[in-house]
Amino acid sequence: MGTSLPESIDDTAALLTACDYVADRSLATTLYLSLKMGRPLFLEGEAGVGKTEVAKVLAEALGRDLIRLQCYEGLDVTNAVYEWNYPRQMVEIRLAEADGAADRRSVADGIYTGDFLIQRPILQALEPHKGGPPVLLIDELDRTDEPFEAFLLEILSDFQVTIPELGVVKAETPPIVVITSNRTREIHDALKRRCLYFWIDYPSAARELEILHRKVPGCDERLSAEIVAFVQALRDEDLYKQPGVAETIDWATALVQLDALSLEPATINDTLGVLLKYQDDIARVRGSEAAAILDRIRSNSTSAEAVAE
Repeated sequence: MGTSLPESIDDTAALLTACDYVADRSLATTLYLSLKMGRPLFLEGEAGVGKTEVAKVLAEALGRDLIRLQCYEGLDVTNAVYEWNYPRQMVEIRLAEADGAADRRSVADGIYTGDFLIQRPILQALEPHKGGPPVLLIDELDRTDEPFEAFLLEILSDFQVTIPELGVVKAETPPIVVITSNRTREIHDALKRRCLYFWIDYPSAARELEILHRKVPGCDERLSAEIVAFVQALRDEDLYKQPGVAETIDWATALVQLDALSLEPATINDTLGVLLKYQDDIARVRGSEAAAILDRIRSNSTSAEAVAE
């Protein structure tokens, strides 16, 4: 059996921290209420700010199975909920014919049972699980079409699906549902009403530094501070895609692999592809702009140290 649900906001924050997820109190509060009220958690924010990680950490911390439905354009019921195993049904029909079965109705009833059903993520999440209700991650919902959103309404409100040949399948105990969206389009209000909503923003410098300490413990203290300051400065630039926390962690990991102890202009230029994912952004930052940002953050750091003394 998995771990019990947290009993307070502090317990929720501690649960996340124990799995190296550094959350602010407002996120811990919303997550606690979501668990307490049995309502889906809808997380929205820019790509790479840690939305998906919340579901992963929750499953790990609670000892529950994580069932992930990765959304994409064209996602339908057969890929999200269930599909009949048609090849196996055909084999069963042929075997019945070979045995001389005359009752077609009996044969038809026999091939529309659970034995011939292929369960997709949502149906799997409604089934009982050994460690307790699983965590169902519906990731990047904004990539799907609106009709699929409408289909989710029954699931998110009643935790059940209707299979015409079998009837209603309802979860004995509802799964813990986490939905994420990168906000490439607006999600319908009807779906949001069934959830508790939270916008995950880019972290403050202090929180991002703590994340680096936990995720890349081998990164030099000075290097970590410069990486965070540089990334925070980049987010003020007019870029097509600002770097998320995931890119910050990747960049720190890459620089540790290169045995860097501090940021240098040449190193920044050579590794910008770890941090930025569009050539226009890289071309804009590489060279004089990167050097200027580095000078600025070092100047600010020196001024702050002088004030502290």
